[in-house]
Amino acid sequence: MEMKAVAPGKLILSGEHAVVYGRPALAMAVNRNAQAFITMEGADETVSFDLPNLQAGKESFTLRALRDFHGRVERNYEEFLAGRLSIREVVRKPVDLFQFAFITILDGLHLKMGGGVNVRLNSNIPIGCGMGSSAATILSVLRGLGHYYRVDFRPEWYSRYSLEVESMQHGTASGLDTYVSMHGGCVRFQNGEAREMPLPRVPLYIVNTGTPASTTGEAVASVARRIGANHPVWENFEAAANHMQKALEHDDLKAFQRAMRDNHRLLDEIGVVPGRIMDFVAEVEAAGAAAKICGAGAVAGDHAGMVLVASRETPSELCAKYGYELMTVRPDPLGVRVV
Repeated sequence: MEMKAVAPGKLILSGEHAVVYGRPALAMAVNRNAQAFITMEGADETVSFDLPNLQAGKESFTLRALRDFHGRVERNYEEFLAGRLSIREVVRKPVDLFQFAFITILDGLHLKMGGGVNVRLNSNIPIGCGMGSSAATILSVLRGLGHYYRVDFRPEWYSRYSLEVESMQHGTASGLDTYVSMHGGCVRFQNGEAREMPLPRVPLYIVNTGTPASTTGEAVASVARRIGANHPVWENFEAAANHMQKALEHDDLKAFQRAMRDNHRLLDEIGVVPGRIMDFVAEVEAAGAAAKICGAGAVAGDHAGMVLVASRETPSELCAKYGYELMTVRPDPLGVRVV
């Protein structure tokens, strides 16, 4: 018996970083996803994780080892909150996150293993590029395990556990990635609450500029230190999101592009757009289109993950000039599901 669960990635259209400070973000689920395959394996209470996309071989752990590890990660996170550890030291490698997730759902839902389990994960969401890879992979694993153990699907349970796990990697997760991957579609998200919006019909492309040298957690922490919660820039982010929402509701590409350009300037103002990405965006704008990073950006190096481009023309020549990978993207109306 094999259970398969699928969870979509996401793109933030407007409001990166601002969403951490209670301002709105507009985001949509996209047609790239994480898939978790759960199968029975052996009679002992051991758990194997097979993560081919993460360049990690298959590793197995006893239930007791997983519980000990879960406790250590929780203590590391307390140290991070107290400022004594960096977020990179809370969980150090990809398999750590899934070990933590397994115990979080097993104990959270008071489940009994009753034999060994193998968790295999595939994903076509670029990692560390602002597309919600962590949230999608965590949710697909949690949803697959819940179904494997015949637990009723209660979205609020999975949201809570997913957010708990994601915070171990990102520091303080806003909940946006989890919500969009859970429910799909396009939403306005603010203070943990979401309002559905129509799926965008404007022509969008995503451009992979390469994995940032800084993690999401590091970028968020850097902005928190330098800018803080009370800076007037966050009001300007909110205004840009409101303008973009109106443009989407009226299917107005020109107004959408204006709001996107405003959002790009604000991201530059808070220091998360590397110089080479600024040059790329300037060339996109010179061609009459608009572009912006659509994740946390970067506070080091030349790469910034995904850049979103709104353009009638395919920006293939410009991407080739910069050595960036161009992808088309479509909204996904569906969230996490068992297939």
